[in-house]
Amino acid sequence: MGNRAGGRRTGPKCIAIVGPFASGKTTLLEAILARTGTIARQNPVSSGNTVSDHSAEARAHAMSVEATFATTEFMGDSLTFVDCPGSIEFAFEAEPVLAACDLAVVVAEADEKKIPALQLIMRKLDELGVPRILFLNKVDKAIAGVRETLKMLQPASTAPLLLRQIPLRKDNIVIGSIDLALERAYIYREYAESEVAEIPGDEKARELEARFSMLETLADHDDQLMEQLLEEIEPPKDAVFDDLSADLRDGSVTPVLIGTAEKGNGVLRLLKAIRHDAPDIEATRKRLGAPDGAATLVQVMKTVHTAHGGKLSVARILSGSVADGTELFGQGGDSAKVSGIYRMLGKDQAKQPSAKAGDTVALGKLDGVRTGQTLTSAKGGIAPLIAFEAPQPVYAFALRPKERKDEVKMSAAIQRLAEEDPSLGLRHQQDSSETVLSGHGEMHLRVTVERLEGKNQIAVEGHTPAVPYRETIRKGVQQRGRHKKQSGGHGQFGDVVVEIKPLPRGSGFQFTDTITGGVVPKTYIQSVETGVRDYLKSGPLGFPVVDVAVNLSDGSYHAVDSSDMAFQMAAKLAMKEGMAACSPVLLEPVMKVEIFTPSDATAKITGIVPQRRGQILGYDARPGWPGWDVVEATMPQAEISDLIIELRSATAGVASYRAGFDHMAELTGRLADEAMNANGKAA
Repeated sequence: MGNRAGGRRTGPKCIAIVGPFASGKTTLLEAILARTGTIARQNPVSSGNTVSDHSAEARAHAMSVEATFATTEFMGDSLTFVDCPGSIEFAFEAEPVLAACDLAVVVAEADEKKIPALQLIMRKLDELGVPRILFLNKVDKAIAGVRETLKMLQPASTAPLLLRQIPLRKDNIVIGSIDLALERAYIYREYAESEVAEIPGDEKARELEARFSMLETLADHDDQLMEQLLEEIEPPKDAVFDDLSADLRDGSVTPVLIGTAEKGNGVLRLLKAIRHDAPDIEATRKRLGAPDGAATLVQVMKTVHTAHGGKLSVARILSGSVADGTELFGQGGDSAKVSGIYRMLGKDQAKQPSAKAGDTVALGKLDGVRTGQTLTSAKGGIAPLIAFEAPQPVYAFALRPKERKDEVKMSAAIQRLAEEDPSLGLRHQQDSSETVLSGHGEMHLRVTVERLEGKNQIAVEGHTPAVPYRETIRKGVQQRGRHKKQSGGHGQFGDVVVEIKPLPRGSGFQFTDTITGGVVPKTYIQSVETGVRDYLKSGPLGFPVVDVAVNLSDGSYHAVDSSDMAFQMAAKLAMKEGMAACSPVLLEPVMKVEIFTPSDATAKITGIVPQRRGQILGYDARPGWPGWDVVEATMPQAEISDLIIELRSATAGVASYRAGFDHMAELTGRLADEAMNANGKAA
């Protein structure tokens, strides 16, 4: 006991600020920057003038839609804070940031509805192995006591939530806090440093009880402290602080500090805890599995395309140093030279000559470098230290420019946006010739479109992507098709008899021939198959035809007038006339869906599924996720396009789903008519 943490870690640090939507993350960042003197005063979020509100989209929706970096100085230390979006739709933005951070400050409040969102964040920190402090915000508005609040929040955290402060109240109003490690009271002063005070006599018993509870938790990882508690020996304060630091750094506990960011209360104590307890770049490098050696290592956390400065790669210097002109190598040995090094404060950048290990800076003009890459000064490059995989998209729409002349411009702009946000998906849907943009919710794609229109000056319009319907047949026929044309000189002649039959679902297309006696020369049999396949691209209902077998059984030819094209035309005629008599039927894709939901919303989810023509297959507890369920179902693809909106509405914004193709099913009646009409075919 007393030297487990090895003292305070010096050097630049990078701290992520995370938490559920509207928990007060941006407000906390403003309070931190005001307290450290980086900004003149703390701006309220409602003003639309905070460091994080540097984009039109953030201001328009009164929410953070991307990670914002701000570097400040506190007591001689350089600290870079990263305000990460709280909405699940922008959650992937935080992953490359969190991986390279030393510590996360999780902003939470006494709101039971936000526990599932808090759990999502805590699990991601667990996956990445990032130590964290929980800042219990809005303590002045909480009705329940802090210990009751921690009991409510504990299911969201795999590590014990360790209360380091308790509120100091007067006439049921929170006027300050009591630090359980220092055994000292602090009287809040709005937007100013708290006043140090003695613990009031009537609060002493409550403080002693809370402090003993804190020490008991610390003693789980310190045998000497456990012995002292059993023998009722008061442990030295420096040893208590050492345990707090050590347990935070190895993830054994999540210390909890309290305050009200909106008034700047509790911010200084938080900053001092970060300065004293946060790990340093050496610990982060070890967590990432970075190789030892003298080479410079750089982890890219975010990509930004600025209006005038071009592309910036915001990065953490893991080891070594970077100067203007430094050549950095990625996986495979591709290289790029740094052109400009910038300290970040929201949308503003200040140029600096170099950056050292621990610094978080923006590096200019690293063309070809992507978010999540690891770069090195060693020739030959390095594989990324962490592999990031965006979750499956849950929302999409087809996008096109309002003016055709903007098609190339739109494509280039979307590629730049996808560099900034790797969770965006873009594909060309061949059936419908649509450009489909996909992401993680309606707001996610709305913000993307707003950036296209605002930042890139491209007017676009979107609609729900076309469903890839297919058609098949219920019965078989035999049909002759003859193409004969005479127009002077060589004519055109092709004559075929085809047998059209249905195949079992999922069989695709089969073509055979049973020609005897050379009635159709072998040279033209391939032409017949080409004509059949060409017709099947759009059957009598207007959609590609599947699960059909076609056999060429008879026909005739002309020694002079027959040709490849004539037999293709004859085959198409036979198919056109024959397919109409085969009882064509529309098929729709049906998906296998897994819906992930908090358990208290499972009943709502199982009610939503059948309303969308879905069939519940079952539901069970989500493995490794206390308080969550997974609902399995099948559902037509046509019903999934806006499913996420309803799921999120039913679960305070946290549900998600995963879907994959399962089978094709017949679609008849009104819905089939609507699908055919939308495709330009009458029923």
